[in-house]
Amino acid sequence: MNYAFAAVVVLLTHFAIVLFVVVGLLLIVVGNLRAWPWVNRWWFRVLHLLAISVVVLESWLGIECPLTTLENWLRLQAGQGVYQGSFIQHWVHGVMFYQAPGWVFALVYTLFGLLVAAAWWRWPPQQFK
Repeated sequence: MNYAFAAVVVLLTHFAIVLFVVVGLLLIVVGNLRAWPWVNRWWFRVLHLLAISVVVLESWLGIECPLTTLENWLRLQAGQGVYQGSFIQHWVHGVMFYQAPGWVFALVYTLFGLLVAAAWWRWPPQQFK
């Protein structure tokens, strides 16, 4: 596998995790309002809480996401600039990485994490369903 292709795979994986976190909360809320039992399955809820917890922790500690670090390293190995790449890379980066001070991201991630915790409290996961 070449480095450029691997970088795109890492980028798309990163984007899928972002979608899981954001859409996952929406599904938890809507699914509980519509009585969809699968949205409270233990494995789904634990993975969702773990994903946002990692994001919040990274933002508070000022740590760059390891997926971002890996993607940038792969792009450099491929001879690409960190902000250059394919069409897919350009547009996915435009959605995921906008410019703002670090404290804005920490605040947004923390508030989103609190929403996930509130959903956990309001609609607790069902361990054996």
